[in-house]
Amino acid sequence: MGNPVSMSRDHAQCAETPFLELLARGASADAYEQPVLLARAEGGPAERIDALERAKHLALRVRSELEGRRRREAELSALFETAHDLAGLRDLDAVLRAIVQRARSLLGTDVTYLSLNDPDRGDTYMRVTEGSVAARFQQLRLGMGEGLGGLVAQTARPYVTDDYFKDARFQHTGTIDAGVRDEGLVAILGVPLMLGHHVIGVLFAADRRARVFEREQIALLGSFAALAAAAIDTANLLAETRSALAGLERANEIIRDRSAVIERASDVHDRLAELVLRGGGVHDVAAAVSQVLDGAVEFTEATAAPEYALEASRADGHVVRHKDDWIAAVAAGDELFGALVLRGHPGLDPVDQLTLERAAMVTSLLLLARRSAAEAEQRVRGELLDDLLDARDRDPRLLNDRARRLHADLSAAHVVLVARLDATAADADQEADARRRLWAAASHLAATRHGLAAARDGGTVLLLPLTDGDKDGDGATGLARRTARHLGRAVHEAVTVGASAPVRDLAARPDAVAAAYTEAGRCLDALRLLGRCGDGAAAEDFGFLGLLLSGDQNVPGFVDRTIGQVVAYDERRGTELVRTLDAYFACGMSPARTKEALHVHVNTVAQRLERVGRLLGEDWQSPDRALEIQLALRLHRLSAPARH
Repeated sequence: MGNPVSMSRDHAQCAETPFLELLARGASADAYEQPVLLARAEGGPAERIDALERAKHLALRVRSELEGRRRREAELSALFETAHDLAGLRDLDAVLRAIVQRARSLLGTDVTYLSLNDPDRGDTYMRVTEGSVAARFQQLRLGMGEGLGGLVAQTARPYVTDDYFKDARFQHTGTIDAGVRDEGLVAILGVPLMLGHHVIGVLFAADRRARVFEREQIALLGSFAALAAAAIDTANLLAETRSALAGLERANEIIRDRSAVIERASDVHDRLAELVLRGGGVHDVAAAVSQVLDGAVEFTEATAAPEYALEASRADGHVVRHKDDWIAAVAAGDELFGALVLRGHPGLDPVDQLTLERAAMVTSLLLLARRSAAEAEQRVRGELLDDLLDARDRDPRLLNDRARRLHADLSAAHVVLVARLDATAADADQEADARRRLWAAASHLAATRHGLAAARDGGTVLLLPLTDGDKDGDGATGLARRTARHLGRAVHEAVTVGASAPVRDLAARPDAVAAAYTEAGRCLDALRLLGRCGDGAAAEDFGFLGLLLSGDQNVPGFVDRTIGQVVAYDERRGTELVRTLDAYFACGMSPARTKEALHVHVNTVAQRLERVGRLLGEDWQSPDRALEIQLALRLHRLSAPARH
């Protein structure tokens, strides 16, 4: 005897073969009974007959699934073909005829027809029929609420009847029943034509025999009804404005590309979500949206965008077209940050508009988050600078540790700058707001230059490092002037900036910041007294004039700035450069007479003056510098007894 399991497997394999052949050639459902009947007639074993029965049921399920898929593919293809055909039709009657023809062909009914509401007469009338043979039926006018169509119009829902004359759910009238009887209709399906929330007509499919309409067929006719409603609306607009063709094509594209639109919207959502999670910036958002919209998207400040378009977008929350650009305001509450601008894109569909609007919303959230973080950092930087200005009782090591965490290097050369607004607001609130804007702009500048900023004494104080460019250029003076221009542009008002001389090695002596702050404040006062509001300068620019203009004459500071390096050189080396300078100026800047006064060789005088030039700079003998040096020498001489 054979193995029962093996025999059962052989029966199953033999049973599958005839049904696979039937599936391959697309046989009718009746043909699937033949293998089973033949096996029984031949007196085959029960196991084989059972296997054939199971294979038959499985094959019929596969056949049903394949037929369903083919039917759905045919329906979808017909919908897209219909939408494509509609895009090329400009006449309303031609549009409606195409719809009823497609519906009849796809549903396989005897008749399809479409009725439209007539608001002027308060009734509904037969507009287009396909497959109709009765003249009275084709010319029917129905009162609102009458017949199956009236029920559909009242409820805005599809209705189907298997036997029209036996159905009591709707109002029968002699006129309607006579027309239906002339046409010989029995089973009728009606779906509403909707524009927004309003029913404008009904699309029907009917058979002259009893028939059960399946759910898929009802949904399919509903899709045609939606196309019909859109076509009617578009055609009516075309008749009034001759511009509805573009709208019809857009609607057709949306229908045909719906799956692509959904995928693109999902892609946008994923990209923006990823940007937010990884801390991306506004330009990252613009780059991501550029790829999705296949165009150049950029973030612009509010001042750089067209004002009327920006305000219109901000007011209604939607994108606004400006020439060939599309503008979406980036705003939060009453605050306007700027705009996302899609450049050179004359046409934009609703989905792309929504994409740009959502990107603008994400941009505003990123800016708010970044500003909150920046404000927190500004407060920390301001607190550190306040402590440096009051460093008498602060631990230098702790101050340096805090500075390093803010990427500020106190071992580098720094300049203290004091900035104040020159215009005085009439309203106290306006003045306070202007000061806040000045502090915010100064804090941003300090953060970008790895410096510090704080609000103090009605103005703003900055501690900025000297970069290589500053050192090679015009030093503290140039930094003060550039800072005045930068802050003035940021707050849209004149800002005056006074700067100290460069301060070095703050890591070892942070208390020097307070002295430099005082010096910068005196420089600011001098600028104002000279009428140079809105300008910037350093203490070294004023020389001895700074002593005259300052309210608190800082003689030691002036002497130190002017000849401090020469004095320090003498103290370290035991040389007589200061004495040589005194004699040189006393002798009318003549080396020959100077060597007589000092009783040294003329070469010694020349060597000493050369050393002075290296310490004070090549221009030390220019008239302005020479005058300041002579005054500093005299003040140094007068203060010498007090020091000793």
